[in-house]
This record gives sequence, structure tokens and C-alpha cells, in this order.
Amino acid sequence: MDIEELRAFRRELHRNPEPAFVEIGTAARIARAVEDLPVTVLTGKDAHDLSPVVNYPSPRTLAEWAARAVDSGIPPEQARYFQENGTALVVDLAGVRPGPRWGLRADIDALPIRESADPAHFPAANGFAAANGAMHACGHDANATIGVGLLHRLADRDFAGSLRVLFQPAEEGVRGAQTMIDAGVADDIDIMLAVHMAGELGVGHVVGSFTGGMATRKLKVDFTGRASHAAGSPESGRNALLAAAMATLAIMALPRYGSADTRLNVGTLVAGDGVNIVPASAVMTCEARATDDEVVDELVDRIRSIVDGAARTQDVEAALVVTGRSATVTPDDDLVDRIVDVAGAHPGVVEVIRTQAFAGSDDANLLIRHVQRRDGKGAYLMIGGGSPGPHHSAGFDVAEESIPLGIDLLESLIRQG
Repeated sequence: MDIEELRAFRRELHRNPEPAFVEIGTAARIARAVEDLPVTVLTGKDAHDLSPVVNYPSPRTLAEWAARAVDSGIPPEQARYFQENGTALVVDLAGVRPGPRWGLRADIDALPIRESADPAHFPAANGFAAANGAMHACGHDANATIGVGLLHRLADRDFAGSLRVLFQPAEEGVRGAQTMIDAGVADDIDIMLAVHMAGELGVGHVVGSFTGGMATRKLKVDFTGRASHAAGSPESGRNALLAAAMATLAIMALPRYGSADTRLNVGTLVAGDGVNIVPASAVMTCEARATDDEVVDELVDRIRSIVDGAARTQDVEAALVVTGRSATVTPDDDLVDRIVDVAGAHPGVVEVIRTQAFAGSDDANLLIRHVQRRDGKGAYLMIGGGSPGPHHSAGFDVAEESIPLGIDLLESLIRQG
């Protein structure tokens, strides 16, 4: 793919964003973009195990997004396949000489954000802004384009080893990576890389690897009580909302840690049926984050205790499930050194930052850690995207010249072995 083809592909992805686990059109477009290459493509159960996923999109939601994909030009049979089998793709490309297996995570999902229609917003001005209520507000359209472009660039197979690109759904909410790990697609990777746009950095700025980050657990709690008339027989009810409210306050009051930086948040609480009915149900979502993996597990244990205690005070039932997770990341120094050397030799790179602390959470860290625990190496490469707006905002965008730069760096790394 030349630069114009890369730009067109990125814009097509950007125009048709899809949230977590409904990336039906996106998966179809990626499959179409690599179909003429000397690659093997794994999809469905070979690419990810969806059986443990909590709050997977309903059949109705999947059908709605499949219909949108068809309306956007995806053949109906292809849309139906990804609707029924999931949206992860694993694409393997073998080199002509023995060598390591490289892994590259490229996330593909969008966010439930309505994109800016301001004429000053580049996608709006150039006719490829999204209009379906979702948006690539974190650059995953660019990340996916880098993955596709790298496969095209290496299609001559003149390199040692092999490349496996993991086109991962559901990074937002940190739910997709574990499904791919559970399918075994990271088991035989020797060097695991993640690539991502850093919107806050200008084009030509490269970070050899993120470090640290926050381990996180996303939680959903269902409280189940018993309805009754709030005036006529309040003593007969079992107030699920009250239990959830007590748990909310107690979670937010948990002590912080001296050994790690922590974050706690109760994001949603939905409960009840009417003003004169004792609430029989409540659903709460919350998250715990920490710069230490053991600390985040301890926070979850404390949240469980709070939920159980609050439920007992109101004689209601409570069920807590983990809906998403990620870990901290510690890249391998020698791999980071190689990335820095390659970036420093590229004429389009104006600054190389060896490592940078990561303030958020990303489940690519789970893939990197999985490979490292099997005696492999890993790093999380960042490419300056020059966005005029912050990540996860309606004004986010990626400077398109950053995409071929990312492909160049990854190609050089792999060709040098």
C-alpha cells in the first residue's frame, strides 16, 4: 500500500467507527485489505475465546451494527460472519529465513462519542467524519492501518522469522486482549509489541516504550432485593438501591496506599422502578486502578467485602463480576534500546524519548506480560500523532503522516531481526 492507499484505508475506518465487540465492518475491511497477501488469517474461535466475556453485546445490538456495516458497503455474508463469530483477527506472515516470531497488537475499536462537526476539525472538513454516534477518538483507526500497512510492507517475506498481527477488539474497557490470550494466539510469540498513537506528541516524536501504567479491574455489581409499596408496606421490601448507595460511599472512602498510586471510581448506578416502590434491583459499575498489580487485587478484595457487607445490612443479594482487566508493563531494556536506535536513524524522527510513564490502562500490557512470562520480550511503542484535541474527545484526530512513520519503524525493527 502506498501513502495514498494508507490514507484512504484509514479514512474508511474513521468514517465507520464501531465500539467494543461490534467492530464488524472494521474486521471485514481489515480482512479485505490483506486477502491478496501471502498470509494466514485466523478468526472466530481461533482468534479469541468469547465464552468468559461479561456483558457481551446482545444479539439485537450485534444485528444493528451488522446492518450498519452492510449499509456502509460490507457484503452481507461477511458482516454476518463477524456478527456470529466475533471481530478479532490474527494475521500471520512468515519470513524466508529462520528467526523469532514477532507479535504486534493493533486495537480496532472506537468510543461511544459523537465526533465534532466543526469545519475546523480535519475529518469534518475533508468528508470522513463519523456520523453514527461512535468515533475513533483514540486513534485506533491509525493503529489498525499501521498493522495492515506493515503486512503489505513485509509481503516480500525478506526477513527472518515471522510476524503475527493481533487486530484486537474491545481495548476500551480493557476486555479484548484477555480473549485473545485465552485462545492461545500469544503463546508462541517471542517478541511482543504494541503500537499506539500518542496524540499529545507532535509528528516525528517517538517513545521507545511506555512503562508502568495502571493495573485495573472493571467491576459490575448486581444487587437484588424485593419490591414492596413504599408507603403501605415498606417493611416487606428489601432495598437494593440503599445497599448499592451504601456500597458506593464506602468504596469511594477506601484508604489510598503509601506503596502505590491508586484510583477508585463508581461510574454508574441504575436502580428502581418508581418513586413509590422499594427498589428491588440496582446495578453498579466501578473500577479500581493501581500502579501495582498486587495492590489492585487487594482493592478488589476490599470492594467485595464492602459489597457483601452493604448487601447484608439490607438483606439483599449481591453478585460482583470482573468485566475488564489490565496490568502494569515493564518493557525489556534491550528491546527498547533497539527501538530507540531504529527511531534515531529515521530521517522523519525529530525526537526520541526512550521511555515514558503511562498514566492510563491498556490491556496490551496483558499480552506483553504473557509473552514475557514465557521467556519472551515486550515493549509498547508510541508514535506522535499531533492531535489538536485530547484523547477521548470529540476533537481528537491523527496527523496522517504519522502512520507511514510508524510502519517504517516497525519494518526496520523486523527486517533487522
